[in-house]
Amino acid sequence: MKTTKYLPAEWEIQSFLQLTFPHPNSDWKYMLNEVTACFVEIIKTTALFQDVLVVCDDVERVKSFFTSTKNIWFVQAESNDTWARDHGGITVTENGDTVVNDYIFNGWGAKFDAKLDTQITKKLFEKGAVTNCYLKSFDFVLEGGSIESDGKGTILTTAECLLSKNRNEQYSKEEIENYLKENFGANRVLWLNSGYLAGDDTDSHIDTLARFCDTKTIAFVGCNNPEDEHFEALQQMKMELQLFNNFEGNPYKLVELPLPDACFDEDGSRLPATYANFTIINGAVLVPVYGVSQDEKALEILRQCFPDRKVIGVNCRILIEQHGSLHCVTMQYPEQVKLNKENLD
Repeated sequence: MKTTKYLPAEWEIQSFLQLTFPHPNSDWKYMLNEVTACFVEIIKTTALFQDVLVVCDDVERVKSFFTSTKNIWFVQAESNDTWARDHGGITVTENGDTVVNDYIFNGWGAKFDAKLDTQITKKLFEKGAVTNCYLKSFDFVLEGGSIESDGKGTILTTAECLLSKNRNEQYSKEEIENYLKENFGANRVLWLNSGYLAGDDTDSHIDTLARFCDTKTIAFVGCNNPEDEHFEALQQMKMELQLFNNFEGNPYKLVELPLPDACFDEDGSRLPATYANFTIINGAVLVPVYGVSQDEKALEILRQCFPDRKVIGVNCRILIEQHGSLHCVTMQYPEQVKLNKENLD
């Protein structure tokens, strides 16, 4: 019997959103108060719309930051860092069953220690945090931020990431494409060969550059300033996107997001600020903003892309100090996966 698999789009109904909370032994230690405030804001805002599962180094410590924990659930597990998009499980349906695919997370090609992070999804199952699904582990390096699904059998990704060293370099592009099709029930993979952000550690994750807003619309990061270091690569990316067709064979509606004013760390290095790193939840879209002049324009553009959802800006300036943003710290689980609330705090 042929196996039928399906990778939901992010805008489909969700059960909960997972975050992994920053702690004193992570890279956030020197700015822990600031990043804690950002995480609390993301969690509180999400909890207005749906459940949130917070992975904690110390449940009582993390709970102390919330005056109300309605729709917020806590589970204790050790972590190296906070990027749940990349160490979280990727949920598919398989012959009607719900399966959480657990891939290897190796710190974006062995750049950073991730020995604890890559165990978190297994820990959630060991602790009985989730139910109505089962876990399937794979000997393959794959981060959630590196793929986008339209829910219609299309995977959007970047060659820079999936073909990079220290991930799955033993496989050819064709083999990796076939692997994605097999694992996610996809019938095609759209590869972007251009596009990058200065300061990005992920080797050009797709969720920093171009995102499905619906089955026929892609929002992408643009750059119209020839003096900006991103100009050529992002113009090339735009031209590639113009050549892609949607699942019906027609050109995508392309929506250009502004490139935020350059943000720098204390050493003068440019940080990867991007409005494409938004998170879709039930009834809302959370959009990272950075305290720059383009923030309101980006919010207005995305309100037009998501007319049936509230579009809410969340100040994520602190997140880019560690080279990620809002989507990077979240991972959604579809409605079929249930929180086992009796086993959670």
